Amino acid sequence: MRGSPGGRGRRAAALVRSGSYILLLPSPPVGSGLRSILRRAPRPAAPPPGPARPLCAPYPAMRLSSRGRGCCAAGGRERGPPPPPPRSPFVHQLRLSALQKAKIAFMTLTLFPIRLFFAAFMMLLAWPFAFIASMGSAERELEKPLSWWRKVVDFLLKAIMRTMWLAGGFHWINVKGRQALPAEAAILTLAPHSSYFDAIPVTMTMASIVMKAESKDIPVWGTLIKYIRPVFVSRSDQDSRRKTVEEIKRRAQSDGKWPQIMIFPEGTCTNRSCLITFKPGAFIPGVPVQPVVLRYPNKLDTITWTWQGPGALEILWLTLCQFHNFVEIEFLPVYIPSEEEKKNPTLYANNVRRVMAEALGVSVTDYTFEDCQLALAEGQLRLPSNTCLLEFAKLVRSLGLKPEKLEKDLDRYSQSAKKMKEKRVSLKEFAAYLEVPISDTLENMFALFVENEDGVIDLREYVTALSVVCRPSKTLETIQLAFKMYESQNGTIIENDLACILKTALGVSELNVTDLFKAIDAEEKGKITYDDFYRYTEMYPDFAEEYLYHDQMEVENCLKTSLPVPNGFCTDFSPENADDKKNPLQKKLN
Repeated sequence: MRGSPGGRGRRAAALVRSGSYILLLPSPPVGSGLRSILRRAPRPAAPPPGPARPLCAPYPAMRLSSRGRGCCAAGGRERGPPPPPPRSPFVHQLRLSALQKAKIAFMTLTLFPIRLFFAAFMMLLAWPFAFIASMGSAERELEKPLSWWRKVVDFLLKAIMRTMWLAGGFHWINVKGRQALPAEAAILTLAPHSSYFDAIPVTMTMASIVMKAESKDIPVWGTLIKYIRPVFVSRSDQDSRRKTVEEIKRRAQSDGKWPQIMIFPEGTCTNRSCLITFKPGAFIPGVPVQPVVLRYPNKLDTITWTWQGPGALEILWLTLCQFHNFVEIEFLPVYIPSEEEKKNPTLYANNVRRVMAEALGVSVTDYTFEDCQLALAEGQLRLPSNTCLLEFAKLVRSLGLKPEKLEKDLDRYSQSAKKMKEKRVSLKEFAAYLEVPISDTLENMFALFVENEDGVIDLREYVTALSVVCRPSKTLETIQLAFKMYESQNGTIIENDLACILKTALGVSELNVTDLFKAIDAEEKGKITYDDFYRYTEMYPDFAEEYLYHDQMEVENCLKTSLPVPNGFCTDFSPENADDKKNPLQKKLN
């Protein structure tokens, strides 16, 4: 077979989407229709709580009408220069100069082993205190408020942990503002969450956190974890999330006898360039919270641990090789929710996020942890850095649709789109097809698939993109679904069809699939079946590296996916229907 790929690149590593994390040490395109997204900037789907930063950087050649709810061409308006591509919050790229490399090499041979030894020693020294404090206590004793002798142990452990951070190069920690008393704010919300070094404020305050119940069974570390008296969330208990909220409410009403609960509402680590969507779990109890912002004003950012970038052990090594590491912790005024915010946790979360973003001087974005999973999902087709499917996924959620609940209906959606074949639909027909009213959010979603100025789209592209969002790791299932929509009566597709399918699945505007099509079409029939495509991918699983990514898109080879360990240590306990109130729209297809 001709065109066999050679020099194939390495596929992205698998991601673990959830898991426990030890607090004190690291464990360690859219078819041809998406062409227009690179030429126009869609309006925000709804008034955002701050300046949104989309991950696509489109050109403003096509724009939505500012007076009506129709999609119109810019016409004779003068085109402005394209905006600079925004920075993805899930990617951290670390470039070292020759001098910095020499410095790290020197520190690795001198100061690094000493620091590592003392940091590990102080960590082990903390364990006996936590063990003694827990020894002889029944499990139910851990659910009672702090006694005076445990407060003494708290003081000793704080001193030990501070010495550990000192050994790690955090010589002084700049603290601004005043930490509220537990009676004033039972919950501390920390952001941005960017590293396991965010455990510094946890060890300084000995605040409780929300963790998976399995964490307490980890040998040695389970003792330290239990000592900080976390709120455990059990996977086996279907009612655990509701019980977690009730437990937080109970602790909040203890008149300050319980330690405060520290929560990272972003739910995952970012590069601190913006604040992503806050999970509503911390705000469901409706009690006052104290926002706490973190800064690491270092010239070389060795702190940030994102899904793409240096791994956990590399971050630890590079950080310990810095002579001094700066960190700032700022306690903002206590945020007391209004009655409306108490009834609407999503509104409460957005307003607190806005306050924290203003204090940090950064923007906010509607992207979430689920978008991170979409961008870095394992599969034979990985999304490129310039994909527009993240924007599409955000708009799907803004319509009140949950991708995880739409997956079971994809076959029905594809059958409906297949009946329409190559017929293109207008915005009004698209709204009728989905049985939802025309809105700014729907206009923005529709505009993603508009190729020409005729203002119509191919529904097959929409269904293919929806399939990627609903099941990002099931690449071949999405391709098979698309084949069924594009194939002729004899079950074949031509090169143009394959190009449209793969561009939609990758979320890019331009893609050359000629060489790939010829490699699959070994008999030169000018058409292929899904079985042909599947057999070829079985023989050459890295075909995308050779034919789709090479010289087609700017794939950042310098970036790598971090080790498959949990990213962040505050598990999400938000009930699955926590933000169902946002928009009750449901998609229905005939």
